[in-house]
Amino acid sequence: MIDWEEIAGAVEADELKEAKLWLFQENIRLENERRELAASQEKLDESQREFLDERARFNREMDELNRRTVQEQKRLREENLFFEKKLAILQDGFRQLDEDRKTLEKQKQVLAEQRKRSTQASGDGSILDETVKRLFSGVNNSLALRKRHRDLVKIFHPDNLFGDAELVQMINKEYLRRKEEA
Repeated sequence: MIDWEEIAGAVEADELKEAKLWLFQENIRLENERRELAASQEKLDESQREFLDERARFNREMDELNRRTVQEQKRLREENLFFEKKLAILQDGFRQLDEDRKTLEKQKQVLAEQRKRSTQASGDGSILDETVKRLFSGVNNSLALRKRHRDLVKIFHPDNLFGDAELVQMINKEYLRRKEEA
């Protein structure tokens, strides 16, 4: 602390010079501290501005992420609904296919029983023989015979959906018979 009374009471020039020198040094020290404080304050203000800018940028990024999250959740809900609709359609289709398969099996059984009855009633399958002969009607050379046989086997092969093993056997027999004749 400065004792102003001692400085004011100084009579000698040396004491005054010493007091002036001390005051000058103290003034410079205070001025340096003021500059340092101003620089520190400026740095603090700059840091505060950077922090506020960073916080604003962070808030914008969070808002954008929240918006994207909401959009993605909405898209996922829509996709789930679409998937559930597709699944329901598929399940309905499989149910319908199963019903159709059962109906087809019943029709096959009825048809097989009718064939048995017609075969037993007509002897040795003359209806099938007539059908096969009609399938080969109009064939008059070996090339046409071979082509007709290949086409008929493709159509009635047992691996096909409505294929018939008995009919293919009859077609093969007729083909071999006609081939020997030709």
